[in-house]
Amino acid sequence: MLELRAITAGYDRRDPVVRDATLTVAPGEAVGLLGPSGCGKSTLAKVAALLHRPDAGTLVLDGTPVRHWRHRAPRSLRTAFGVVFQQPRLSADPRLSLTDLIAEPLRATGRRVEAPDRVAELTATVGLTSDLLTRRPHEVSDGQLQRACLARALVLRPRWLICDEMTAMLDASTTAVLIKVVEDYRTTTGAGLLAVGHDRTLLDRWCDRTVHWDTVVTPGAPEAKAS
Repeated sequence: MLELRAITAGYDRRDPVVRDATLTVAPGEAVGLLGPSGCGKSTLAKVAALLHRPDAGTLVLDGTPVRHWRHRAPRSLRTAFGVVFQQPRLSADPRLSLTDLIAEPLRATGRRVEAPDRVAELTATVGLTSDLLTRRPHEVSDGQLQRACLARALVLRPRWLICDEMTAMLDASTTAVLIKVVEDYRTTTGAGLLAVGHDRTLLDRWCDRTVHWDTVVTPGAPEAKAS
């Protein structure tokens, strides 16, 4: 179980972006987090993925409170999460080819030997052709790059997926492909999913349940600013 309990977080302790937010995701469950742009849902997603330390509150993973975030978190926790962001060009190293981009988490965790087979498997899964793998981010489209970013998120076989507006910049056909990849992965592995977005129709069709931001934060808490 992934539990966010009374999370307050932001980039200035005097003016947090998220105030007293609570959310749970069960193993194998797909939860959609719906809210308008700027409400703080992306910041909460970063807390859930161990990418941003909260100012207050508790993140509980499988019954154990998390004590450390980012590089200070144990590797076993960091590698339990796969994250896909809204803007692939901001989350991809422009110096890397798509092959190296996808394989980056394997190399960072000392599993370089697995890279050739795993990259070949995942590029086929997300619909990337072999001629694209030697190209760098500026040489491919947003949709092709986001496919590579999803492959990167899956390469360590995470138990939890965080998709933060993953399809917001994509056309309908690419959106359908990437959601199918995520759902096939969930069905096969039992991974839990937190999908952040502002499109209720998409989240309702994709997820087991959709929760609105207003029900996540404590009633009466001050309204968050843009994240």
